[in-house]
Amino acid sequence: MKQTRRDFLHSTTGLMGYAFAKPLVDIYKEKPKLSFSTLGCPKWTFNQIIKCAVDNGYQGIELRGINGQMDLPKCPEFSPAQIQDTLKQIQDNKLEIVNLGSSAHLHHKDPSKRKMHLDNAKRFIDLAQMINCPFIRVFPDDLPKDQKDEETLEFIITALQELGDYTKGSKVTVLLESHGKVVYSDMLQHIMQTTNHPKVGLIWDYMNMWSITKEPPQMVYDKLKKYIKHAHIKDGKLTAAKPDYTLLGEGEMPLTEALNALKNGGFKGYYSFEWEKVWHPEIQEPEIALPHYTQAIKKYL
Repeated sequence: MKQTRRDFLHSTTGLMGYAFAKPLVDIYKEKPKLSFSTLGCPKWTFNQIIKCAVDNGYQGIELRGINGQMDLPKCPEFSPAQIQDTLKQIQDNKLEIVNLGSSAHLHHKDPSKRKMHLDNAKRFIDLAQMINCPFIRVFPDDLPKDQKDEETLEFIITALQELGDYTKGSKVTVLLESHGKVVYSDMLQHIMQTTNHPKVGLIWDYMNMWSITKEPPQMVYDKLKKYIKHAHIKDGKLTAAKPDYTLLGEGEMPLTEALNALKNGGFKGYYSFEWEKVWHPEIQEPEIALPHYTQAIKKYL
């Protein structure tokens, strides 16, 4: 359709008015998306989880258990009797369930263990499809001493390929978290390149990596960014070579470098706060840590 001079002036005047009202660079600047893992609030009900997200400016929730039940497909919220009400509650509060954290480990050689973990991951894929969740998380996770590392990596790769194929026809993608002993960037890059599956990606947990490898986060991100779909954010101090968790900004992790790498590298996923209260009951309560995160991360993002 031909545009008249009047139409052109009308449209450009509107754009100029918007530009003067707001700096041009901000017009195209997307607000970072924040979520938190329910690993940080293991005793909370679903209602408490939702309320915390809404009250503290989170856009998403990463489910890793509800009210003590970590096997998410068994949660009553996802039973046939309740799942529609659960979905309505999420939608009414303008939230997203952004990731389901399974406990599936992909490094096992024993056929029965291998099948058990793969079947577990497939249950989570099925649930994710039912609740419109884009991702499920799986672990690499170990490099057993009785297996050659190359053999273990092959087990992980073939498991990821099988799970990626299982997602066919769904909107779900399987994400491998940088976790356990499989935290070196070269190793993760090899896994992703060899898996070479459109429905397989990475969760970047920079603290899991740096606390062991000391690889600079910017270098790690540059190497793995094409695979990174989700990020776990946390902070801590190294004690006896292991991290003790701190509130965001109060530790000694290279937090600024990791967040700058994500922000400047065009990361579009969720910056998900992983407060590991389940495994570390001594750390701050979720009533303190979860509200603190959305305020503390502002100075970085």
